[in-house]
Amino acid sequence: MAKIVDKIKVAVLMGGPSSEHEVSLKTGENVISCLDDSKYSTKPVVIDKEGKWQIEPEKLKGEFDVVFVAMHGTYGEDGTVQAILEEADLPYTCSTVLPSALTMNKYLSLRLLKDHGLDIPYSVLVSKFKWQDMPSIVLYQIKHYIGYPVVVKPNDNGSSVATTIVENEHGLSGAFNEVLNVSREVLIQPYIHGREVTCGVLDHGWPESAYPLPPTEIIPKVSKFFDYRAKYDPTATDEITPARFSEPINKLIQKTAVQAHKILGCRGVSRTDMILGNDKKFYILEANTIPGMTAVSLIPRAAQAVGISFSSLLDKIIKAALLRKE
Repeated sequence: MAKIVDKIKVAVLMGGPSSEHEVSLKTGENVISCLDDSKYSTKPVVIDKEGKWQIEPEKLKGEFDVVFVAMHGTYGEDGTVQAILEEADLPYTCSTVLPSALTMNKYLSLRLLKDHGLDIPYSVLVSKFKWQDMPSIVLYQIKHYIGYPVVVKPNDNGSSVATTIVENEHGLSGAFNEVLNVSREVLIQPYIHGREVTCGVLDHGWPESAYPLPPTEIIPKVSKFFDYRAKYDPTATDEITPARFSEPINKLIQKTAVQAHKILGCRGVSRTDMILGNDKKFYILEANTIPGMTAVSLIPRAAQAVGISFSSLLDKIIKAALLRKE
């Protein structure tokens, strides 16, 4: 008689009160459909746009062995959900509270990476109040310290939401207003001409075990950069894995992604976005602690390129969460 193995009970947390609510639902649905049902019993747990949980956190502990966090953006990726799950003493996937909060703050995380010797774009952070009270000073800083064109983005959002390339001073007001609809802080950086690339990293639940996936070169076909449409419309971007660089350059990309993963304290999985500028430097644009896991997402495709099926990738992420708890 075959031995009956108890299935691992997984709550897949999705949704949430962020601008990436719908993307999170797609990630969660994809995770549930691809988890091996011979190993796992799964249940979706949706958090609505007001932050109400379908099942209260304290009730999850007795029912589930681990929580798969399939959330993006504020609340889900910034340490808020992670703190709630810590309070409930529930194992969960991906990074813990501090790395999540740090990485969601692009400005602070980039500063930390720079302090460890990695290249980042020159960055200016502008609060909502500074823009409202001292716009002339902001305009002066951008003109004299960065120069046009610039990239204007929220300091604490993902999926390139409200991110704009501004060619001159006349476009700043509209770009700032768009950002301030979703964030309190605006991050301004020079537009770097070059080739976009991203690289995923996995680990077994502790930093020293981190290892990279193949880099992916990103070539947007409908926009000047990897914007929201380019990320989620499969016809809008060419994504080439492994990236079409020489082997030494691809290894440098992987080394940089692993360094970022460790420096920021990421766990389980991360993805670091970079650009190879025309000056031959790799600039880190941002790191993601909960990369997308939809059918068109970059991490699953990179894993597939080295023979890791999506189901096996999810296995690795869940095992890392359980090992970290132990």
